[in-house]
Amino acid sequence: MNPYVSLFAARFRALLQYRLAAVAGFGTQLFWGFLRVMIFTAFYRSTTKPPPISLPDMVSYLWLTQAFFALSLNYVDPDVRAMMRNGTVAYEMVRPLDLYSVWLSTALAARIAPTVLRAVPMLLVAWLLLGLRLPPGAGCALATAAGIACAFLLTAALSVVVTASLFHTVSGEGLARFMPVVVYIFSGILVPLPLLPGWMQSILDVLPFRGIADIPYRLYLGTVPASDVPLLLAHQLAWTIALVLLGKLMLRRSTRRLVVQGG
Repeated sequence: MNPYVSLFAARFRALLQYRLAAVAGFGTQLFWGFLRVMIFTAFYRSTTKPPPISLPDMVSYLWLTQAFFALSLNYVDPDVRAMMRNGTVAYEMVRPLDLYSVWLSTALAARIAPTVLRAVPMLLVAWLLLGLRLPPGAGCALATAAGIACAFLLTAALSVVVTASLFHTVSGEGLARFMPVVVYIFSGILVPLPLLPGWMQSILDVLPFRGIADIPYRLYLGTVPASDVPLLLAHQLAWTIALVLLGKLMLRRSTRRLVVQGG
């Protein structure tokens, strides 16, 4: 078996063991989902202008963000951060494996495993009880599946870029706290992108972050013309490739001469 597939499978199986954590996470995300739905419902009832997304679609969008919360860049791998701080990352560099592929495999597993544990019950409860709508057709469902798969790849590639930047920091705390905020705002997790000011839309359309949440969730809602689906998926894949190349370049330059803390 390919060693990177084996690493992915091992990390995936290990993360599936945290079932109580998944239950706690489900409860937390359910609570925040209720809170966000109430906030946006109040916003919709008080607005005097027709919003760009209907309230039923907004409710579905919010529950999707809760179900696929693991797609957000909510942390930098704590194991890698620890290796950076104590110098044991040097051992990773002498293994007969490509360091980038190792980190990409584990980053994928770290996002897919929590989603497997939490997304299915969250979507089921939200569909039965909380107003989540099903995709309007089989085409939307297939496009959503492709969009979410691309979103996982995009998030993992972005995560490795952030991880590679830790070579140039002392603790990585600042970057680890800053990047999730950027992703929450510019991906549409915090507020759907159509609700942001018009002057931002052309910028948001170019940035990679919309491929994490805005694209797959709007594919789910069916608010995207069918002719635009290939372009949106290409946007996700193009940025994924660009981030993979950037991450490889950063690692290559960072590991040419490495001085670990303490010597």
